[in-house]
Amino acid sequence: MAGSSPAEYISHHIQNLTYGRTLDGSWGFAHSAQEATQMGFVSINVDTMFWSLLTGIMFCVLFRKASASASVAKPSKWQLCVELVVEMVWGSVKDAFTGKNALIAPLSLTIFVWIFLMNLMDLVPVDFLPYASQLAGLSHMKMVPTTDVNATFGMSLSIFGLMIYYGIKMKGLGGFAGELAFHPFGKAFLPVNLVLETVSMVAKPLSLSLRLFGNMFAGELVFVLIAALVPFYLQFVLAVPWAIFHILVITLQAYIFMMLTIVYLGQAHEVHH
Repeated sequence: MAGSSPAEYISHHIQNLTYGRTLDGSWGFAHSAQEATQMGFVSINVDTMFWSLLTGIMFCVLFRKASASASVAKPSKWQLCVELVVEMVWGSVKDAFTGKNALIAPLSLTIFVWIFLMNLMDLVPVDFLPYASQLAGLSHMKMVPTTDVNATFGMSLSIFGLMIYYGIKMKGLGGFAGELAFHPFGKAFLPVNLVLETVSMVAKPLSLSLRLFGNMFAGELVFVLIAALVPFYLQFVLAVPWAIFHILVITLQAYIFMMLTIVYLGQAHEVHH
């Protein structure tokens, strides 16, 4: 913030507001990245949880409003926008998912819109929330949940859990275990099959989480670097083109996460004979 060096400014803006148990046994907010790390697993990134929940509520409210005021004769612009998103998601599910499951389409819609809204927070000026939070007595405030690997990994673990659940439900426990043990090289190479299939399965939630986190964190870091290193009168010239390009990035990342979810759950529904 004011009077800080570029390194201190960048470090401040990429740190979450972390609440947990400190080394002396008391509970409170971390005031540095080192203190947040020392809190370990018994801590929570309050800003990530707050903005995740807020964008989730925004999604429900906005789509509920479109549903409640839907009209065939005189559709509103918002209704047309929602219908466009729903049709896009439905088309993606129909093209990529060959099984039968009523959960996949609404799950895909939720994933796409929710991640898009969380990513969209990256377009808010980088100093606006940190400055306001300091006035409110909070040391840090990051408002882009997808720049927190804990959030992206939590979402990917949910998809991973659904993959395992539907894999066992559709194929049975024996069929699910058989795919791990006997593919792709047959029963004679069981150890090799187990290693390859286990690595392949574990790589799916890792790729889901790290791809979204990496792209969004890099995008946020560019905004922070512009604010920290570029003179104020030139920041607008650099930040606006990057923000316009970033709109494509945040949309693409939401779409990729949704499509990979559809593909992975589609694979979980496939029964090999």
